[in-house]
Amino acid sequence: MRESRLLDHIYRRSADLASSFPGVLLGPGDDCAVVACGPQTLLTVDQLIEGRHYLPGTAIDLIARKAVARSVSDIAAMAGVPRWALATAALPAAWSQAESDDLFDRLATWARHWGCPLVGGDIAALPEGAPMLLTVTVGGDPHASRGPVTRSGAKPGDCVWMTGRVGGSLPSGRHLTFEPRIAEARWLADTLTTRLHAMIDLSDGLGRDAARVAAGSGVRLEIEAALVPVHEPRSPTVASDGEDYELLFIADADADMTLPAACPQTGTPVTRIGQVIAGQGCVIIDAAGRAWDTTEMGWDHG
Repeated sequence: MRESRLLDHIYRRSADLASSFPGVLLGPGDDCAVVACGPQTLLTVDQLIEGRHYLPGTAIDLIARKAVARSVSDIAAMAGVPRWALATAALPAAWSQAESDDLFDRLATWARHWGCPLVGGDIAALPEGAPMLLTVTVGGDPHASRGPVTRSGAKPGDCVWMTGRVGGSLPSGRHLTFEPRIAEARWLADTLTTRLHAMIDLSDGLGRDAARVAAGSGVRLEIEAALVPVHEPRSPTVASDGEDYELLFIADADADMTLPAACPQTGTPVTRIGQVIAGQGCVIIDAAGRAWDTTEMGWDHG
């Protein structure tokens, strides 16, 4: 892989960004990209490491898709709209020019697909045997009227909800093909406005991520295991599997009077799975009524 040749390829493929995306004033080819930003900008970054987030031999298109989708999902978790992206790639020394070009092309395609074109980045070659590493940064706009939805707004008396279903994402391959819940998050913010109190994407596991909302809000979340929608076959570790990328959200007690059973735009179901009470931490209550602490139920990236 020759860096100069790959950069030329990137510049040629990116020549239309300023004309195709109004928020991009200058794309790849200079020392910096130039983008238009509003009064507030959402920023997020995620890494994708071979052997940890995907297996060696995974198709380049699926690697690129997941690398972009992980960061786009973070924008969705705050009910935002993705607008632009930056990507860095540390590539195996043995990769051919064709493989390098293909990876960029697929990254660029998926970034455009979710409305956040690649406006810049960096490339490096790895020592022999080192795993490939991709890093994608995405910038976006918060919801125009609701503003950013954080993890810190849950209140006692609220209800805990989620989109879609969870469990078994890694063995099923869904972790490579999930759809970031951009439309669903925007619909929730449009419909509930300030009654949407907190939200997070379920990247590290239902249990661990729900505990993060509890910690951020200074409350206690109680999730009823029997109410959690799961993929079949049912995973015995559904609360800790991770890589689901659904949305866990907290809304006031009468949200069920407003929300239909599914997002009208996408058909993604929304389900009430628990409640918020005064206290600390998060528990999942099983069929026997036992409460299980969820703090360590999920992925630890350390």
